[in-house]
Amino acid sequence: MRLVSDPSIATKIRKMKDRMQWGNPLIQERGIDQTRFVLEDGQEENPEFSFLVIGDSGSGSHQGDNPQRRIAVEMLAHRPDCRFVLHTGDVIYMVGSSEFYYKNFINPYREFLVGGEHPKKIPYNQMVFNTPILPVLGNHDYYDLPLLFGLIAQSVRPLRRLLELKLDLDVGWHGSFQGQAYAKAFLDYLCAFDSPEALATHLDRHYTAKTETGRCLSYQPGTFTRLPNRYYTFRAGGIDFFALDSNTFNVPPPLPETEAGDRFRESLETRRQELEREKEAILTASAQVKGTSPDETEKLDDLRTKFSQVEEMKVDIDKQLASPESAIVDVEQLEWLRKSLIESWQTEGVRGRVLFFHHPPYVTEKTKWYQAQTLAVRLRLRRVLDEVSEAIGPLSQGRPIVDLVLNGHAHCFEHLQTLDTGHADANTNWIVCGGSGFSLRRQRVEGPELTEVFPLDGNMRSVARSTLFIGRNGYGSEKRRPYSFMRVDVQAGTPPKFRIRPFAVEMYRHEWQTHALKPFLV
Repeated sequence: MRLVSDPSIATKIRKMKDRMQWGNPLIQERGIDQTRFVLEDGQEENPEFSFLVIGDSGSGSHQGDNPQRRIAVEMLAHRPDCRFVLHTGDVIYMVGSSEFYYKNFINPYREFLVGGEHPKKIPYNQMVFNTPILPVLGNHDYYDLPLLFGLIAQSVRPLRRLLELKLDLDVGWHGSFQGQAYAKAFLDYLCAFDSPEALATHLDRHYTAKTETGRCLSYQPGTFTRLPNRYYTFRAGGIDFFALDSNTFNVPPPLPETEAGDRFRESLETRRQELEREKEAILTASAQVKGTSPDETEKLDDLRTKFSQVEEMKVDIDKQLASPESAIVDVEQLEWLRKSLIESWQTEGVRGRVLFFHHPPYVTEKTKWYQAQTLAVRLRLRRVLDEVSEAIGPLSQGRPIVDLVLNGHAHCFEHLQTLDTGHADANTNWIVCGGSGFSLRRQRVEGPELTEVFPLDGNMRSVARSTLFIGRNGYGSEKRRPYSFMRVDVQAGTPPKFRIRPFAVEMYRHEWQTHALKPFLV
């Protein structure tokens, strides 16, 4: 049985537009830019500032421990010095359900929330942050449960135990309702207003900030901390930040209706059947784990990690096998990014640009480099950056179009640098920060060098190199699980420099250790 269902891209776009009242006449007549906010924290002009980054964190306590909470506690020492926290997606596992927001988000990050001293009293759809947590949607934040699974899992307890066994998958009655839970938790959920008058009053109260693109939402820590849209931009210290929803441009192109395409389709279907058998074997193995000793808890963690990996690989295959009608791409968002980057380069006082979104275009985590979604995101982002490069011409003075790209999805911490890719994503720094609480993964056995076939000559060439990888490693008694987050110190000057400070909370030999890794400049 399929554990998760992923809405179509067309459904994701339509549902989110409805929730945000996208293009409502009351919004248009006020000249409001629904993709932008101004961070009203009194530090707008300071070119030196810091922020934190986490990702793929949304797991609760399992077998008596909670890696996400351990990461949150370590973050507290940096909170007074950091303006905000960027979250690279997968806020709630397994299926973005509202019923897991307390366990998997509010309680772990309670100190970042107004009223966090009494976290059980905070409704998930009324959160106010004293330190901004600015997320993007991950794939799990969009997932839903097949109806039959939800009914079985909750209404028939013995069958649920047979289905989940001891893996503790954070599955309840339902899923995200096609991203609704995330929208109610973090976005300005404008469809909740039951009259034009109520909506107009809200807009005039909270959309008071002004930028070169018009009026926009005023984000006020401690008072009003809603985001304007599923993708958005804001400026801090002369740096433009662009948050994207990569779930709507990660679909692989349809398989060709050729003999070679048919053979590849058959190989995918065979691989999917193999993965289904692997999942059944994992469930059987978990049933044989007895007791709650440290060794047995570790076995369950390994099985849970393998189970989630198999489920992800099945979803990726399903996307490749989907009908051509499913291969819709979010052209509107990509066009917004193109125009916004061009405007950013043409705006006086903007000295740098940071992108953050869920699916990494470059990564060496063992389950992600080979996913069709990885390639789809890379090619579409390249196309946008190439168009921006052509539009701004000599204005870039040889600099990369963006100074830093932050991603999640791969459950690790990784720093990569692109080489000469033949595109405008060359010589760029990419950091994957997706190891902040859920199911760590290993690096691929092929190592840190990433290669690609260049279409002009058909030769295989290096396109990127991983310089640092922090993830599950070692075996047996030497197995290590280093969960991670990072602090970024933005330095003054143009182009800006970013001092990256990775931190890890590691499980090793059944004990937790904390590490501050060596900082590096990008």
